Amino acid sequence: MARVCHVCGKKPMAGNRISKSRNHTKRRWLPNLQRVRIEVRFDNNRVGHRRVRVCAKCIRSGKIVKVASGAPKAA
Repeated sequence: MARVCHVCGKKPMAGNRISKSRNHTKRRWLPNLQRVRIEVRFDNNRVGHRRVRVCAKCIRSGKIVKVASGAPKAA
């Protein structure tokens, strides 16, 4: 499973880890992804649920509608 945000498309970034002796080695910064259940609206006004990986920034900003944990599963 790729480490990509479902909403904004945020991906891992690459760069260098620099030690005190100025040695450069490659490193990666990973996005803060969370697995959440979101509401999905279909074209005929049905509502379904889907589990996706979303970054914390998109969750905080309200770009998704989370489903309550006790909600019944969609058929």
